[in-house]
Amino acid sequence: MDDAVRVRDAAREAVADIAPDRLREVLFEHLSAAPMTPAVLALVSARAPDTGVETDADGLAERAAGVQLIYEGLRLTRSLAREEPWTAALEDGSGDIQADLDILAADVLVSRGFYLLARTDAADRAVDVVRAFGRDQTLRRGDGADVDALDRNLESDVFALAVVTGMTAVGATPSPAVLEYAADLGRDCDADGELQPADAAFSEATAERIASLSAVGSGSDDRVPSSATDS
Repeated sequence: MDDAVRVRDAAREAVADIAPDRLREVLFEHLSAAPMTPAVLALVSARAPDTGVETDADGLAERAAGVQLIYEGLRLTRSLAREEPWTAALEDGSGDIQADLDILAADVLVSRGFYLLARTDAADRAVDVVRAFGRDQTLRRGDGADVDALDRNLESDVFALAVVTGMTAVGATPSPAVLEYAADLGRDCDADGELQPADAAFSEATAERIASLSAVGSGSDDRVPSSATDS
């Protein structure tokens, strides 16, 4: 099965019990339209290091889906903050229900993503990603803020989370160098303001680069601290 299909199915399964039906439909709509790029990067990162650790494919897909759900929830939150759809709804009397559903959907996506990563070595980093997102969204409202750079930090941090999620699943410890590489991938992985699909964003060279940087373990400034191990 294709990686993107596998993680999309896992993400949909993670929210399949959400009620009411209309909210679940909104969640499915967002997941159906989204490129599974962060989740696929988690799978690529799990396969990159040669640790000899056997992993359950379904369990790994579930972890990868956790990364994707967190990203989709934060991305939707960012979009709502930019567009403020409730303002238009107040002006013309329409669209308020959809805006409310999107707000709820964003919360559900993030919370289910946390649930899937809660007992993994990526849990603490996932929390740090959300905190960093909150700080960035506050800073972007300031005078003279570099809005584009602050917004793009989300992709940078989520890609690093994906690498942590994938590598720790096979018993590897991500080096600062590989986290910096992942962050750079996130900053560059766009086409006309949209996240590239995984098949365009990654290649065999991506996994090779992750593997080589993990072995080198050179230092870097890591914007979001590495996750702690499970307690």
